[in-house]
Amino acid sequence: MIRALFKKKVAKNAAWIIACKLIQAVLGLVISMLTARYLGPANFGVVNYAQSLVTFITPVAQLGLTSTMVHELVNHPEQEGEIVGTAIAMSAFSSLLCIAGLMGYVRLSSPGEPETVLVCGLYSLVLLMQSLELIQYWFQEKLLSKYSAILTLCAYTVMSAYQTYLLVTRKPVAWFALSKTLEYGIIAAGLLLFYHRLSHGKLRWNARIARRMLAHSWHYMVSFLMVMTFAQADRIMIKRMMGNTAMGYYSAAVVCANMTDFVFLAIIDSLRPVILEDKLKSQRAYEKGMSLLYCIVIYLALLQSVVITLLAQPIVNILYGQAYAGAVRALRIIVWYTAFSYIGTARTVWILGERKEKTLLLINFCGAAANIGLNLLLIPRWGIEGAALASLVTQMFANWGIGYLLPAIRGNNRLIWKGLNPRLLLTLAVQNQQG
Repeated sequence: MIRALFKKKVAKNAAWIIACKLIQAVLGLVISMLTARYLGPANFGVVNYAQSLVTFITPVAQLGLTSTMVHELVNHPEQEGEIVGTAIAMSAFSSLLCIAGLMGYVRLSSPGEPETVLVCGLYSLVLLMQSLELIQYWFQEKLLSKYSAILTLCAYTVMSAYQTYLLVTRKPVAWFALSKTLEYGIIAAGLLLFYHRLSHGKLRWNARIARRMLAHSWHYMVSFLMVMTFAQADRIMIKRMMGNTAMGYYSAAVVCANMTDFVFLAIIDSLRPVILEDKLKSQRAYEKGMSLLYCIVIYLALLQSVVITLLAQPIVNILYGQAYAGAVRALRIIVWYTAFSYIGTARTVWILGERKEKTLLLINFCGAAANIGLNLLLIPRWGIEGAALASLVTQMFANWGIGYLLPAIRGNNRLIWKGLNPRLLLTLAVQNQQG
């Protein structure tokens, strides 16, 4: 299995994703830094409030299809055009309903804040663009991610230049919200063009395939909605309980803690199809692959947490300036939940392979309930540091602790413990060198 993981095509696919995401992350940090400095904590908080609302509702807009499309394409390659076309159509319709619901909520919850309503409205159009972006999972399954990675990088570069123009010309905050929608629109258009050139399957609607995908994906939709509840509830509650400035501080801390997200997501996305294919051939190879995935994720996350904890103050000062000094203590807490968060992301591969989708609802409902309860208790006492602590405890519980309470997923915890063995990394390095 280890040798198979690093066959040239898989390694090259991952390398393209990581390389392009690295450049994208650097550009993102620079633009985020300049934007945050220009907007100030309050306006930066408004933009991030809109982002949190959109992120919160995204699982419903995407209907959980992001987790099932690769599995569908692996098992039904002859239907790839219908699978992709049906997924896009379902997600686009759901996105329109979500945009309407989100705008209704913002109007009711933010009376007398027309700028907040406008920013959220412009940012919510991202949902519609993301429905078209589902086509990227065809590229992932075919190990052709270099196309989507390069396209994403190009779109991000163009929009970074556009956002720089907004900064130079001192445009109001609403323009920055619109820029994110334009970025996703460029990516979606490019993916459709590349798909048309590279695939022989025409995008078509198929009601039978829609029912088949929804039979599995709705578990992920509800589950991811619960995940977004305990991932975004802290930010939404901070905005409602403490205001835009505190939201700006907390958002800056979250950006700093997650600035290496692309590495973890690229690793998980690249290994997912290989692990799922091994499940069809050998249980032993499949479990070894899952343990290796956990090993990579855990040790990379721990290394990141140590470094950011030690350098939190200079990191915030360099990226955001003294105006965001209030984010430092929260950052030192937030960064430690990343290891548990990425374990949870990797666990979705195991759950899909084992067809344990039904456990996701209970797992993430418990996590969401715990997060909301802890935030209600800790935010009034300790402010954004309380929200950070609530998130850390929630991630530990939902992505590791609950595995000891639910018999159906105890096998996954066993693989996590195997992943703590650093010898897996040494074996990986040796096999990669020999290959």
